[in-house]
Amino acid sequence: MKRLPSIRLVALALLGLLAMRVGAETRLMNASFDISRELFQAYNPVFAEHWKSQTGEAVTINQSHAGSSKQARAVIDGLEADVITLNQVTDIDQVAVKGLVAKDWRSRFPHDSSPFVSTIVFLVRKGNPKGIKDWDDLAKPGVSVIVPNPKTSGNGRYSYLAAYAFALKQLGGDHAKAQEFVGRLFKNVPVLDTGGRGATTTFAQREIGDVLLTFEAEVFLTVQELGRDKFEVVAPSYSVEAELPVAVVDKVAQRRGTAKQAQAYLGYLFSESGQELAARHFYRPRSTAVAEKFAHQFAKLTLFRVDQVFGSWAEAQKTHFAEGGTFDQIYSHPR
Repeated sequence: MKRLPSIRLVALALLGLLAMRVGAETRLMNASFDISRELFQAYNPVFAEHWKSQTGEAVTINQSHAGSSKQARAVIDGLEADVITLNQVTDIDQVAVKGLVAKDWRSRFPHDSSPFVSTIVFLVRKGNPKGIKDWDDLAKPGVSVIVPNPKTSGNGRYSYLAAYAFALKQLGGDHAKAQEFVGRLFKNVPVLDTGGRGATTTFAQREIGDVLLTFEAEVFLTVQELGRDKFEVVAPSYSVEAELPVAVVDKVAQRRGTAKQAQAYLGYLFSESGQELAARHFYRPRSTAVAEKFAHQFAKLTLFRVDQVFGSWAEAQKTHFAEGGTFDQIYSHPR
């Protein structure tokens, strides 16, 4: 009989712990690329509501944003991110090489762990005073081009590769001529911001440049926020399909006990709800049904994948963006 009070106390303690667990809140950190702020600001509460309805657990997601490569480096250097949502596979590969992300990260989710894609299009000032229609117009004298730095920004790398691929297509596959073309284009670049959002600020708010090269999602968001009376969107004839890959930072998530929530957070991006939210923010969804629903808002143009033209992202990185690569050669020329 004397043991009953202790049994009762143990039971009450267990109930208390259970209540604390049910009412506990999990916090996740999403380290993402520069221009994805608005997308994830909208997505985070939608996921949190979904997760609570499924598990009863509250989850809060914090965001960190910078150029894609800068974010990869930040995670490698110790940023406590549970997930990374970047815009280039080589950035996540760099994190995987350090053992923070699983080496098979691309097989963890559908579509090589890329829930949606984008492409590079042009934003020009109202009336398109320089008559810009395609990539070859960007290399003409007197045209000022705003693009983020390909050394620090996936946005900038996609822009560079799209211009280079266009030149290859137009010039019969001649790499020397394509390099010369891209060199002329970058001689028209007055400033290299480190990320896509900085480039948008330079063009739209500081009013520098005749044309901004950036992701389609950023272009439409800028027009929506700053006014159709100020800007116009120009879709080139040929551009790059920009994968936007995601991965759980396994080493961090396992240490923090957030692996289950991190996996679900990224997985829900592939749901119909996540896909529609992405489309509403002008990212091209993977879901066929959602893509058909939002087809009217996306430019019709021919897209190529990086591996189709450059062999692989690893080859493109080594040839064009490594120290002493093609980009360093063309941009170090006197201007």
